[in-house]
Amino acid sequence: MPPALILRITVCLAIAAPAIGLRMTGTHTVPVLDMLIFGAAVVAAAFLLAWAAEAAQKDISGALAIAILALIAVLPEYAVDLYYAFRSGSDAAYLPFAAANMTGSNRLLLGFGWPLVVIVGIVVASRAARRTGARAQRFLALPSESRLDIGFLALLALTAFAIPLRGAIPIWFGVVLIAVFIAYLWRAGQVPSDGEEEFVGAAALIVDLPRRARRATVVGLFVVSAAIILACAEPFAEALVASGSTLGIDSYFLVQWLAPLASEAPEFIIAVMFALRGMGAAAIGTLIASKVNQWSLLVGSLPIAHFFGGGDLALALDARQVEEFVLTATQTLLGVAIILALRFHLWSALSLAALFAVQFFVTDTGGRYVLSAIQASAAIVVLFVHRRHLLVTLSAPFRRPSARTSDAASLPPQRATA
Repeated sequence: MPPALILRITVCLAIAAPAIGLRMTGTHTVPVLDMLIFGAAVVAAAFLLAWAAEAAQKDISGALAIAILALIAVLPEYAVDLYYAFRSGSDAAYLPFAAANMTGSNRLLLGFGWPLVVIVGIVVASRAARRTGARAQRFLALPSESRLDIGFLALLALTAFAIPLRGAIPIWFGVVLIAVFIAYLWRAGQVPSDGEEEFVGAAALIVDLPRRARRATVVGLFVVSAAIILACAEPFAEALVASGSTLGIDSYFLVQWLAPLASEAPEFIIAVMFALRGMGAAAIGTLIASKVNQWSLLVGSLPIAHFFGGGDLALALDARQVEEFVLTATQTLLGVAIILALRFHLWSALSLAALFAVQFFVTDTGGRYVLSAIQASAAIVVLFVHRRHLLVTLSAPFRRPSARTSDAASLPPQRATA
């Protein structure tokens, strides 16, 4: 194994070691320190998981890899969110946190992750164009294969509005969403793949190993990272809630934003690395797939975890969670409208980032609903502008995939980043 790879893995394990030590001995420090120790372990494990998932593409190819590896990349988020949902079944005090992590990570992914990758991708492409004397690029082009993900995300975005309207997530609705995710995996598996994968950083070092060593390393990293995440999810989740009281900060705010920031960090970093290499379409493709995972499998799993934790057949939402779901659903609808034409323009990325930033200053319920109305109105306008792409996108989950469609024949093949 290359020394550089050994060093990276060792650093991650060293960061996670204090948390594992506390977990094995049953020891706890003060809540804030617990939050930092266990949060650092989750981040370290997420990096190991992301490296392994990316390297696994050497043996798994195609759009199915994008769907599966995007799911693997957000496992830390699932562990924390499902813990809150499970605990809410026996302790009503955890009900407000059950969906907080999901809405935070969902909006962080679209409001920060998407614009970041697009801006980096466009800047890199524009610099390359200037070197060759070509015209500077003002948008990031997506491959035609992205219509499958966008189509599923569009259907899920429309379905998502049923959640705040009902004020709960029934278990039957969760089963339907999980079925949608299974259908998504099945359809993704039918999409033909072309082009060789490209790897960066630690993943490239793993891929260069002999086949047997590579597969053993990937499996080993999966097992170790999953063990760390499972061991640290509960104390990290508990420490987030307790730290809010200790620091005088709203616990809901910490659960909604700090936990997703920790779990999403490796995915964002890897996506940016690909964008820096001129593979912006690959980077944004995986982030879109992550949105599909969140709205289908993650949301669908919440009421099931709540039920097995001793709760009712529906995960009830309070007024704040209803407000959060409305804000998240309208943002998703706007994101879908923007990428419907397989062109992600710079002004669109900046607009998404600005709307995301505004919500941190608009904290009252009335203001949040006004912001939701602005996002919904903007989505309707953009959908009208891109209306000729609407039918082909909505029908993509139900159409037999082709190797290459005419609307993106000149675009590069999409690659997964995990």
